[in-house]
Amino acid sequence: MKLGGVRFSIVSDAAWAPGLDTAAAWLAWAQQPYAIEGSGDAAVAAMPAMLRRRAGAMGKMALEAAYRCLDGKTGVPTVFCSRHGECARSIELLADLAQDQPLSPTSFSLSVHNAAAGLFSIARKDQASHTALAAGHSGVEHAVIEACGLLADGAPEVLLVVYDCQLPELFQEFQDCQEQPFAWAWLMSAESAGSGNRIALSWDGAGNDETNAMEQESNSDRQPAGLDVLGFYLRRDRELVRTADGRRWRWGRLA
Repeated sequence: MKLGGVRFSIVSDAAWAPGLDTAAAWLAWAQQPYAIEGSGDAAVAAMPAMLRRRAGAMGKMALEAAYRCLDGKTGVPTVFCSRHGECARSIELLADLAQDQPLSPTSFSLSVHNAAAGLFSIARKDQASHTALAAGHSGVEHAVIEACGLLADGAPEVLLVVYDCQLPELFQEFQDCQEQPFAWAWLMSAESAGSGNRIALSWDGAGNDETNAMEQESNSDRQPAGLDVLGFYLRRDRELVRTADGRRWRWGRLA
């Protein structure tokens, strides 16, 4: 039984990861996906240096994708989505507490889930609303639903930013997919017949067999959901079906 669905258009897009800095490189990756590895910070040249220095590697990836995608536009609501957020900073803070060390106010302020969204807003002096969310294996889908809610509420466009990175060593034994560093952004608008990038997302309840199969595969080498969805988009696939968190999510490209 179908429970719901949304439709939208993608006005522009951008992505960044170590070793993947151009649209051509991302398209080659989408055609033959591989595990993204390596290190290095995104330049985020558009952000003032004083604020840029405060962001960690993952935050800089998200900010680079956001700046590239928005291309100077202001007054656009944003939705930032990361499954794990700044957990590396949180571990550092907890280690300091365990050793009775004083906490760094800067590190504490940047450990919250909306750290990248807040820096983006402050740097651009932009008072448009921003939301940061985490929703397990279906975080990308819930972020799209949130963005479409803002569009339905009257926003002409909404910026969606999806990003994550490898888990800190302390947490790696708990990972249930092949975590990788990446960030991508879509500038979304209400569905328009004239757009060449019209996307539909619908969902219904997954059967117990599908849910069990997904749980059995949880420790496999499968990609994070964000990269699955990005690959679907870049390859211009007609459909992507994902089962996560008790739902069957159907992504489709509209003619």
